[in-house]
Amino acid sequence: MDVYEALYTTRAMRRMKPDPVPMDVQARILDAAIRAPSGGNVQNWRFLLVDDPDVRGRLAPLYHDAIGQLWKTVYASRIAAAEAAPDDPESIQMQKVVRSAQHLADHFGEVPLLLFAFAQGDPTGGSIFPAVWSAQLAARAEGVGSALTSVLAYFHGEETFDILGVPRDEGWIMSCCVVFGYPTGTWGVAARRPAHEVTHRNQWGAPAGFEIVEPLWSP
Repeated sequence: MDVYEALYTTRAMRRMKPDPVPMDVQARILDAAIRAPSGGNVQNWRFLLVDDPDVRGRLAPLYHDAIGQLWKTVYASRIAAAEAAPDDPESIQMQKVVRSAQHLADHFGEVPLLLFAFAQGDPTGGSIFPAVWSAQLAARAEGVGSALTSVLAYFHGEETFDILGVPRDEGWIMSCCVVFGYPTGTWGVAARRPAHEVTHRNQWGAPAGFEIVEPLWSP
């Protein structure tokens, strides 16, 4: 797969088939992930794969509760604004995001494969997120969808550590969880604000020096 196709079409896929991700596909995804840059080449991160239905079943209610808390706190004002003006383009997009995320929460126990990413002594995630994104790009090349989420760490980190048996005395921080599975939807270029609207040059607020009206890559 062309690298630009992977970059432009790897979007959050939260609706997945129950089909398992074959072990050889998992191996290729993780082998690609660990090639990512690592500060000092220390690879102070660990990945924990979960495909055991019993473990997923124990995590599922925690994830469902975490999403419920997210709607009531971090996203409360945005959800209220979307409900107040449901026909606005931004509201329509927000409603789609909520439906997609809630679908994952309602079916978290059925996700074929979870990948938990842990960094040692790095609360920023800067040391592990390149590897996580490489895993998601590799999954895209294999036709496997993915979506990154961090709500378990935010709302139920302690319980998740207990379920997964993560040691508490070694400085491990749960950076994120990525769900993997064969998507029911289609790949496509996600709509985003143009790069020149979110980019400055040399000084904050100064124009980027270019304008991009349409995506520079298309299928």
